[in-house]
Amino acid sequence: MKKILVLCTGNSCRSQMAEGYLRHFAAGRAEVFSAGVETHGVNPRAIAVMKEDGLDISGHTSNHVDTYSHIPFDIIITVCDSARERCPVLPSRAAKFHHDFPDPARATGSEEEIMQAFRYTRDLVRDYCRQFIAAHV
Repeated sequence: MKKILVLCTGNSCRSQMAEGYLRHFAAGRAEVFSAGVETHGVNPRAIAVMKEDGLDISGHTSNHVDTYSHIPFDIIITVCDSARERCPVLPSRAAKFHHDFPDPARATGSEEEIMQAFRYTRDLVRDYCRQFIAAHV
């Protein structure tokens, strides 16, 4: 079974969404973890928009990448440019992938406009994860 690590800056939105979707689409064919180069807590809006799409990530935790330094990952996916630039060197032969998703936590405006930004990123992450699992797992 492949071990996949999803990295983002704060492990609060994009990487949490990706963890949820990768687990969903892998359907038990991969172990999926997410972490950040910092930890910001799981964003409640990320939880809400994932729930709208039928996935419950409310039990996820925001973890620092060092937490998983002992795991031999097969795949490491960075989901923001900042994480790719700041990613520590992990002792791993893992295949590395990168996709820079927009950060919905930076959205401004009304609550509805902010939620639309979260939904937009969620949909991009969902499509990427579906294709990723089909191609690599």
